[in-house]
Formats: sequence, structure tokens, C-alpha cells
Amino acid sequence: MSSDHQPADSADPGGALLIRIADGDRSAFEELFTTHSRVLMAVIVRIVKSRTLAEEVLQDCFTEVWTRCAGFDPGRGSGRAWLITLCRRRAIDCVRSVQAQQDRDFADGLRTTAEAGDQVEQTVIARAESDRTVSALRILPDEQAEPIVMAFYQGMTHTQISENLQVPLGTIKSRIRDGMKKLREELEASR
Repeated sequence: MSSDHQPADSADPGGALLIRIADGDRSAFEELFTTHSRVLMAVIVRIVKSRTLAEEVLQDCFTEVWTRCAGFDPGRGSGRAWLITLCRRRAIDCVRSVQAQQDRDFADGLRTTAEAGDQVEQTVIARAESDRTVSALRILPDEQAEPIVMAFYQGMTHTQISENLQVPLGTIKSRIRDGMKKLREELEASR
């Protein structure tokens, strides 16, 4: 097989390997992995902050190198820069995917706990996105935020919260009700 690429500059060994890989050269692929995987892993780890995730991203990147390296154009940059850009993009996609899953899980948890509460609490929690809810909770005074967190995130009953905080049950109910009202107002204002 012959490549449609221009010959790579000897100053760009990564580019030369990518061109050989585009022609189906398995030994070039092995050499590219051996010579570049450590640097690429470091780039990925800095972004995803997890060695396990970074290994998965690196594997995905090298799979993409094997299947799409024909897209490498030595006239637009070095092989190393192309590889780093590919890995950086994949790592960012991974972080976004993980964050989106955590947000969905968080929102699902909020909806599940809200089912036991009254209608106002259900409405506020069902509408709230996880980031907005957490930000709004930070605005509440501790005396209101703490019982809300205990009720909705820890699944405690009002009686358990009262005993835990050593505050009368009626006061706990008032604090939760008032805090939920403020949360609703804050979330509606931040739309």
C-alpha cells in the first residue's frame, strides 16, 4: 500500500510513524506506542485526575490513531502535537462524560428522596439541577441548610434530625419549610 501523504520530515519521527501507520504498518504502531505513550499518559492524567480513567482514555486514543491516523497532515503540525491534541480532546470528553453521569445520578437521587416529602419539596427538587441546588444550599443559613441536607441527602426523618441536632421537632420542621421556600425562590431566580 502507498500513502497519499507527503514524506515526513526526519525532525518529526512521530509524524513519520503516523504516516507508516496510515499505510497499515503494525510495527510503526508498536513503535509509536512505545515512544509516545508515557508523554500522552501524563497529558491525560493531568486532565482526568485518575490513572484508571487515563489508561482507558489512552487505549481509546491509540485505537483512534490506528483507525484515523490518515487524518494526520504533516503540513499542519508535528505528529507529537497531533497526538497530544487527540489525547487532550479525548480526556476532556471523558471528564465531561463523567461529570454528566454524576449530575444525572445526583438529580436522580434528589428526585427519589423528594417522593417522600410534601408537594413543595417535590417541585423544588424535581426542577433543580444539581449544581444550582448545591449553590442555592450554600446561600442558606446553616440552621436551615443542615436539616435540609440531613432530610434529603441522608434520608433522616424530622424526628431523627431533631434528636441529632437537639432542637425541638417544631423548630426543625419550620427550618426545613423556610429553607425550602428560600431554595425555591433562589432556584427560580437563577433560571
